[in-house]
Amino acid sequence: MSEEAGVRGTVLVRRAGGALGEGVLAAGVAAVVAGVGLVAFGTVQWPAFNSSNVTRALTTVGQVVALAVLVAAIVLVRMDKWPWVAKALSWVGISGFVTVTLGMPLAATKLYLFGISVDQEFRTQYLTRLTDSAALHDMNYVDLPPFYPGGWFWVGGRFANLTGMAGWEAFKPFAIIGLAVTAAIAVVLWSKLIRGDWAVAVAAATTAVTLAYGSPEAYSAPLVLLFAPALVLAWGALYRPAEPAAATAGGWGAVLGTGLFLGLGAMLYTLYFGVAVFAVCLMALVAAGLALRERGKAVRAQRHREKSMAVPGRWRVVWPILLRLIVAGMIAGLLALTVWFPFLLKLLGGTIPKSGTAFHYLPEGGSQLPLPMFDFSLPGVFCLLGTVWLVLRAGSSRRAQALGIGVVAIYLWCLLSMTATAAGTTLLSFRLEPMLYALLAAAGAFGFVEGARAIYQVLNEPARMPLAAGVVALIGAIAFSQQIPHVLANEITTAYTDTDGNGERADKRPASAVTHYRAVDAALLEQTGRPRDQSVVLTADTSFLAIYPYYGFQALTSHYANPLADFAARSAEIKRWSTLKSPQQLIEALRQSPWRAPDAFLFRSSGDDYTLRLSEDVYPNDPNVKRYTVTFPKSLFADGHFRVTDIGPFALVVMRP
Repeated sequence: MSEEAGVRGTVLVRRAGGALGEGVLAAGVAAVVAGVGLVAFGTVQWPAFNSSNVTRALTTVGQVVALAVLVAAIVLVRMDKWPWVAKALSWVGISGFVTVTLGMPLAATKLYLFGISVDQEFRTQYLTRLTDSAALHDMNYVDLPPFYPGGWFWVGGRFANLTGMAGWEAFKPFAIIGLAVTAAIAVVLWSKLIRGDWAVAVAAATTAVTLAYGSPEAYSAPLVLLFAPALVLAWGALYRPAEPAAATAGGWGAVLGTGLFLGLGAMLYTLYFGVAVFAVCLMALVAAGLALRERGKAVRAQRHREKSMAVPGRWRVVWPILLRLIVAGMIAGLLALTVWFPFLLKLLGGTIPKSGTAFHYLPEGGSQLPLPMFDFSLPGVFCLLGTVWLVLRAGSSRRAQALGIGVVAIYLWCLLSMTATAAGTTLLSFRLEPMLYALLAAAGAFGFVEGARAIYQVLNEPARMPLAAGVVALIGAIAFSQQIPHVLANEITTAYTDTDGNGERADKRPASAVTHYRAVDAALLEQTGRPRDQSVVLTADTSFLAIYPYYGFQALTSHYANPLADFAARSAEIKRWSTLKSPQQLIEALRQSPWRAPDAFLFRSSGDDYTLRLSEDVYPNDPNVKRYTVTFPKSLFADGHFRVTDIGPFALVVMRP
């Protein structure tokens, strides 16, 4: 037994080490390809994407070249020639595809998809915060640890420090390089699970749909890219019928990989972490059910034999599955603590106020099951092919079983989310569509390959059939790829119409009030005499906090506010301040604030008043946010304790020491 364990341990170290080394090499190649590509794109003065078709045309050219490189990699693998050249080509091709698909349409702007608008505003603020300091901290509130996992933003902050960029400016290149690196790692992971030529094709399919439907949320997209192979890995860890004695690592390499993926999910995105855990636990239940069924067959067979056979008890059958699940969970838990420990520590010292509303959002997409396989479109047909393959191969293919359980888990989560509306909340199921697309795209790729092979055999193996199938696949890939910028048209346009941190719009049209932020920042630094991260600013123009790392007294909405911040009570306190009658009352109220009071106010000026636009949660309505205006009489600041500076449409009020 000990000898067998030693052999399995050796196999585990060798295979895990080899996969890790190959993954690091692939990541390095992808980072270089993406970095060089983005620098090259930035050397030319391109026209804005929303006012010219030039960058769209060049994007298509780049995509075709990248797909050609991937085809060359597949051909070399099938010919069994120059394996490391084939691997390098697959990494270059997939990372180049990501870079040109996102980087070329955004080449004339410094902003990423969706600019600094709506959800992208708080993400930019988070990256700005962790660029300013490597210490994990809430993106907005001065005295709180982070509630939202900071893994992606922490690495992004180090990237910004390394390149000398401000956080808002580093967002775009870091997001694109991160996706390119993850896509290359996905190729490596797939290649350890299936044959090499299939690995390249499946990784390309999942990458394309992820770029189309998941790339705006850059910190969750890496999980979408890795979700399908991670499920195949997890199924290999939990369900191991007729396992060889010691020819493999006994599934413990898959357990390690599953734990690492779940831990990565906890470090990047809580929702996807929860869905991944749910899917893996569902896999464990299915694996346990299948194992018990096999045991039942063995018991029934024993009754028809003269000699009794040793049949393990039910617990002996289920325990190995449970053990693997526990070990994967422990690995994930240790990784999760790297980002969750400060929040959990703070939580142990108090209670969460009732203002946490992160799950209070139910758009139309969250009120029905996503069924992309019935969309009348190319991806819809591909998803339908994947659905058919999942059903046909559910009993004979471990890949189909793993992906199928993942699809079922997503639909169950959607149903649970819709059911949770009766309890006044949701599980944000509408955000799972990219994951569903990725699973069905992987299944579609397998379905196409196996379907083409079946047709090939039915037609008595005509010599040109493989070439014809390859041509159809390539044309389909080009057809979908060149539509990705169209799918992302709104997100790309916003990146050109938003004003960036330099006060410029990439489409060269008149900029917004953001152009005055630089003067506001200079005035704050001069009048407070403190570094930015030592000042708290109360403002409704929270994009200012996304560009400069000041702390905010209040967040943009309650849905992205730290639950420990007590968003509703802070809003009530702001409103109370606005009703006070004299500067002395306001000064006293600020001194008695239950939270650190603002060091400065950034208002909009309106006649004899200063205004703030605040928000409140109005779920279950859609939209779920209601905006309202709080008005401060200018007379409240007519005192020597306040210094008022008018800057464009803004009124900056700084508390004197």
